[in-house]
Amino acid sequence: MTASRHVLLLAFTSLIFAAPAFADAPYDPWPGLVTDIFHDKKMTEDKAVVSLDAPARAEDAGLVPMTIHLGKGQRITKVSLVIDGNPSPLAAVFEPGAKADVTMIETRVRVDQYTNVHAVAETADGQLFYSVAYVKAAGGCSAPAPKDEAGAAHLGDMRLRALPNPQNAEAARREVLLMIRHPNNSGMQMDQITHYYIPARYVNLVKISQGNDPVLTVTGGISLSQDPNFRFDYLSNGAGTMRVEATDSSGAKFQQEWPLSQPM
Repeated sequence: MTASRHVLLLAFTSLIFAAPAFADAPYDPWPGLVTDIFHDKKMTEDKAVVSLDAPARAEDAGLVPMTIHLGKGQRITKVSLVIDGNPSPLAAVFEPGAKADVTMIETRVRVDQYTNVHAVAETADGQLFYSVAYVKAAGGCSAPAPKDEAGAAHLGDMRLRALPNPQNAEAARREVLLMIRHPNNSGMQMDQITHYYIPARYVNLVKISQGNDPVLTVTGGISLSQDPNFRFDYLSNGAGTMRVEATDSSGAKFQQEWPLSQPM
C-alpha cells in the first residue's frame, strides 16, 4: 500500500469512528428561536423576575400544565411561553394590563417531544428575563382529541370561576379561572374515521378586562391545549363586571360578561 493510500485509509477510518459523535450531538433550537422571536436581544435568567413551573414528566402530552410566576417591583409588559421542540414553538404571549399587577398565569399546552420550555418576560424598559424548565413528553401536537359529540354546538362557550384569594394576599387581589370550549385543532391531528388531517383551528386572541381596564391579553397558537384555560390573579379596580372577548383562527368571535359581585 502506497503512503498516500495509507493516509487516505486512516483519514476515512477516522471519519467513520468520528461520525457517531456528530450524529449523537443534540440539536438545540433555542439559539435560533432567540433570533427568530426575540431578534437576538440580550436576556438574563432571573427567577426573581419570572419563574416557570412545569412537570418534569407529563402525564398527558396534550394537557401539560404550565405556571408562570412574575416578581413584584417591576412592570412586566409581555411574557412569551416558548416550547422549544414544538412545530410551532411560540405557544402563547401574555400581556398583563398596566393596572392589573398580574403575578401568576397558568395554562395547559401540548408538548411534541422532550424539550426545554422557556418563559421570557419583557419589562417596561425593554429588558428580557427568562426561566427554563425541561419537560419529558411526546406526541402532544398530533395526539387525537377526545371525541366530543356536542363540541360544535358549544364551540366558544366560556366559564369564569372565582377562586379563593391566595393566602396572605392583599385584600384587593383576586384569582380567577377562565375556561373556553374549543378543540384548538393543531392541524397535525388525524380524523380516526376518515384518516384525513383535521384543519388547524385554534383560539388566537383572548382579551380579558374588568370594567374598561385590561387585565390580561393572550395571543395563542396551536400549542395551547384543547379547551384552553387560563388561571391568573389580578388587583381588583372595583369594577362590577369582567368581560372576555375571544377570536379563533377562522375568524369566529366569542364574547361574554360576568358580574364580579356574585359567585361565578
